[in-house]
Amino acid sequence: MQFPKESLQFLKNLKKHNNRDWFAENKPVFTAAQTDAKAMYAAIRSNLETHDKIDAFKLYRIYRDVRFSKDKTPYQPHFAGSFSRTGAALRGGYYLRIRPGESFLAGGFWEPSKEDLLRIRQELELDATEMRNILSAKKFVSHFGGTFESYELKTAPRGFDKTHPDIDLIRKKGFVAVRKFTDAQVLAPNFLEEVASSFVVLRPFFNYMSDVLTTNANGESLLD
Repeated sequence: MQFPKESLQFLKNLKKHNNRDWFAENKPVFTAAQTDAKAMYAAIRSNLETHDKIDAFKLYRIYRDVRFSKDKTPYQPHFAGSFSRTGAALRGGYYLRIRPGESFLAGGFWEPSKEDLLRIRQELELDATEMRNILSAKKFVSHFGGTFESYELKTAPRGFDKTHPDIDLIRKKGFVAVRKFTDAQVLAPNFLEEVASSFVVLRPFFNYMSDVLTTNANGESLLD
């Protein structure tokens, strides 16, 4: 399937007219666009399940919680959804957002728990070769630029050597691969194919992180 131009145009109009009166007047258009989005995410899940085990899908609400935000616009001018992998042994998750001029997909670990982050850092401190190989792989570079987008400390985490050769990875607070799309790419006939191929490219990264996060520093399973 192809993401409809009309659905993207609705999001553009919503971004311009982000108020309740306009939204109420255009509720039927929203309903049609949301139906298109659900069909797109269903197709993406179907593709994911050809090579991975997916536990759950979440389509994020278009309605914003403005109680604690300075931005009081009531709606998110985008469709966004995430896919969770199945079981404690399969770590990582997939994400796709369609927003005019700001669409992207992502996968990884945005805010890992304190325990998971320490375990990842310990592994990188011991040997970051496998992670480096993942980042430098030809397909990972072509799809995700060979890097992660996440917050990081300005210096070494407590207990880690700031002169460690892999401190650039150790000081990261998350590990997320991101691929951005133009509006033209979102509307292209091969958009879902590009999303599917990008998620396939993430699998070696997810496999590595799953191995790390289900074992202790001695390589012993934490799942037994």
